[in-house]
Amino acid sequence: MKIVDIEVFKVKPRWIFVKVNTDEGISGWGECIGGTRTETVVNCIKETSEYLIGKDPMEIERHWQLMYRFFFRGGPVHMTAVSGIEMALWDIKGKCYNAPVYDLLGGKVRDRLMVYSWIGGDRPDKVGEDALDRRSRGFKAVKLLATEEMHYIDSYDKVEKVLNNMQAIRDSVGMDLQVGIDFHGRVHKAMAKTLIKELEAFKPMFIEEPVLPENEEAFIDLAQRTNIPLATGERLCNRWDYKRLITSGAVDIIQPDAALCGGILETKKICAMAEAYDIAAAPHAPYGPVALAATFQIDACTQNVFIQEQSLGIHYNKGFDLLDFVKNKEIFHYNNGFAEVPKGPGLGIEMNEELIREVAVDDLSWSNPKWKNYDGTMAEW
Repeated sequence: MKIVDIEVFKVKPRWIFVKVNTDEGISGWGECIGGTRTETVVNCIKETSEYLIGKDPMEIERHWQLMYRFFFRGGPVHMTAVSGIEMALWDIKGKCYNAPVYDLLGGKVRDRLMVYSWIGGDRPDKVGEDALDRRSRGFKAVKLLATEEMHYIDSYDKVEKVLNNMQAIRDSVGMDLQVGIDFHGRVHKAMAKTLIKELEAFKPMFIEEPVLPENEEAFIDLAQRTNIPLATGERLCNRWDYKRLITSGAVDIIQPDAALCGGILETKKICAMAEAYDIAAAPHAPYGPVALAATFQIDACTQNVFIQEQSLGIHYNKGFDLLDFVKNKEIFHYNNGFAEVPKGPGLGIEMNEELIREVAVDDLSWSNPKWKNYDGTMAEW
């Protein structure tokens, strides 16, 4: 079997799909993260994948090493290109052997996958109502963004808004739902200390990205101040990015993204590193259906994954949602807050290629909001 072609589809709202075709008619799907650099990522996919034409798709680790080991390497653009291609190769391999990817990675360790649902939107409000809705649909856990923009030192009014949101959730559903709180890198060290201390009373499931991951020393300081589990990892691009974080002891939960950190096997390697330090994993997956399906494969065979982000109905999905591009929609059917372990070959997902080709004709331009603080300085989104 040889790779004969690699196609790239830019799909609204903000997804990039990769399709790897072979001379035996077996094709595999992958997904890359576009974000604010869609065309840059598309060009990187093309440059990275030129080497693969005519190669055996089964030699995934060999191809990964050759795609990764440029003189200048790493970073989100390069690594999301590698990730999407790698996913597609695993999809081909699973289809060739008529087995789910997790069977090729050691077999499943769980019978079902616990998932959580987003509530509140980019500037969180009505979270009490949203929490009631999610509980009525059987979810056991939710996650919300903690705050809007926040300066290095900001007013206590901003803190009160965060606490009022958490109070609204507890008033609505009590302790029935576990609640993850995502600071999203919007909060700087001083305000993070204040917020985390105040939030302890609400017993959150975790605090995500209390500060930006590059502020490693601040992360260590915050970890020593609280008993709330701290989580991070969605911006990290490979196992070497995770190495210092894991050995620092500052994190309780890692959140690798299979569409960014190198793909399926690299994510599993990162989770294995964390498991050796008794650290949990809650993979990041707020993008499209292929990335989520690939992440489900990792979850199925990875012991220290305890919960999975899922993006069905997330506030970023405008115009299209995950199920629009999927034929076997049951793969993303959640029963009482759990997804079934996928049973189909490869990634277990059947894509609606006709619709993908139709909507991919449109240009794709998505950019995250540009926020400002009260004094006009740039605020983290």
